[in-house]
Amino acid sequence: MKFTKSIFATAAIAALALIVSISSCKKEHGNDHDMDMLNIDYPAAYIVNGSSNNISVIKLSDNTVTETIDLNGATYPHHIYLNPAKTKLAVAITSTDLSGGHGGHGGTLTGLKVQIIDAVTGMIDKEIALNKMPHNAIFNPSGTELWIGQMDTMQSQVLVYNTSDWTLKNTINVGAGLSEVTFSFDGTMAFACNTMDGTVSLIDANNKMIHATLTVGQDPVGAWTASNGKMYVDNETSQTISEITVSSMSVTATINLGFKPGYTAYNSSNGELWVSDATNGKIAYYTFDGTNWNLQNNITTGADAHAIAFTADGSKAYVTNQGANTVSVIDVATHAVTTTIPVGTKPNGIALKQ
Repeated sequence: MKFTKSIFATAAIAALALIVSISSCKKEHGNDHDMDMLNIDYPAAYIVNGSSNNISVIKLSDNTVTETIDLNGATYPHHIYLNPAKTKLAVAITSTDLSGGHGGHGGTLTGLKVQIIDAVTGMIDKEIALNKMPHNAIFNPSGTELWIGQMDTMQSQVLVYNTSDWTLKNTINVGAGLSEVTFSFDGTMAFACNTMDGTVSLIDANNKMIHATLTVGQDPVGAWTASNGKMYVDNETSQTISEITVSSMSVTATINLGFKPGYTAYNSSNGELWVSDATNGKIAYYTFDGTNWNLQNNITTGADAHAIAFTADGSKAYVTNQGANTVSVIDVATHAVTTTIPVGTKPNGIALKQ
């Protein structure tokens, strides 16, 4: 009898050890849902799938989808940003389908938060719960802060968190219907697009003071960063791009598009300004003649073309097509689509780890 009990005890200990071993390969995320650890130790594009509620990982060397990152039951993730060290991702969970546009979204929603994800393992390191919609969350240039745009129909806020312990350090009041918060190329100033007000708040990144509030077009969504000392604001309803010169804190040009813009990106290698044409599923690209921005041509990508990201050398562009559920890879020199990659449903945000 003693011998039999000893066998059972040994078996029980072995079984317990096996369970612990298996559990160590997973990480708890605040509920009953576990995730397998990944190993994304290669240059990759992270694609946010707004309706699939996950992130597709594309290996840049061969443009294949290699992994899918689960978002712990979160619904309608939106734009995504890497920290400067390229070790962490921040994705905003909006609980709202924003593929039709950013204006007119209000009311109380549940499940609003920002998720901080390990860029290599795909594990969720932190969830920051919010009581108002976050359109995006972006790291400051040093990676010491996370700035979150929190929308309100009366007065929105920019929330600034310390990334060392995720404590809230600043709350900055801006305009109504805040969408994206972005930084200038030199990192000295943050830009908050107040969609409902048709304005952009210019915030000193150091002292968190608002220097100016500029009137742009109707329903501005994001002030997108450029290396030429400008920011380019896509105004959805007025179908224009407002150029803001950072040094003078003023609007210095307006580009009339004739279509609803989804995103704007500047390619410093050839001085081209690319604008996604959400209406027609194309990318329109412009060049500057010293006085005006002039349309050069269009690149057909897919239905509801949205976010644009250039590789570090400027030779390729990745475009998410929300209506086609694809990502287009474009050769910048020839302006030709070289690869079309199926991803999840309604892909919107994109971040490149290179």
